[in-house]
Amino acid sequence: MNDNTSLRADALRNRERIIAAAEEVFLERGANVNLDEVARRAGVGVATLYRRFSTREELLAATYSARFVTFAETSRSRDADLDPLSALRLYLEELVQYSNVYRGLAASLGTVLQVGTPGCLATSEEGNRLLRRAQKAGVVRHDISFNDIVCVATAVSLATEKHAAPNPHITRLVDVFIEGIANSSR
Repeated sequence: MNDNTSLRADALRNRERIIAAAEEVFLERGANVNLDEVARRAGVGVATLYRRFSTREELLAATYSARFVTFAETSRSRDADLDPLSALRLYLEELVQYSNVYRGLAASLGTVLQVGTPGCLATSEEGNRLLRRAQKAGVVRHDISFNDIVCVATAVSLATEKHAAPNPHITRLVDVFIEGIANSSR
């Protein structure tokens, strides 16, 4: 991940233009679009794009960072309103919904979350916190990891991203998973 504080003004402008162009292109054509199109739309060369973002996942993470920060903050804000299992269920549902904003993001969600942008860190920290909370309450098995949650979010996203109205399918598949990880002694 690039450190914005050390960028020259022109490099920072290029980075911001690349992120804005990527947002437009990813929304229009999906996360798997040729990155040459992003560079062209940003008005920069492909080499400039790759100097700022060496992988597609880094660009996706940078483009998605603000959404992920909002997602994590929203999840944390309702902590007192939900029991641990319901909070984890809602987190997983919403993670899938967020992953479906850009068609094709789901396939690289796990890698994107590891990039280290503020949004990726916030989303991962919140998911880990909710999982530990549910495990401490004894409502989720202790052998479940955050990686398992991300794998399920990826699978559910892939299974539902082409549905015209995916939310009922997302809810159903998340419920199947939550029932599978819940402690039977609850």
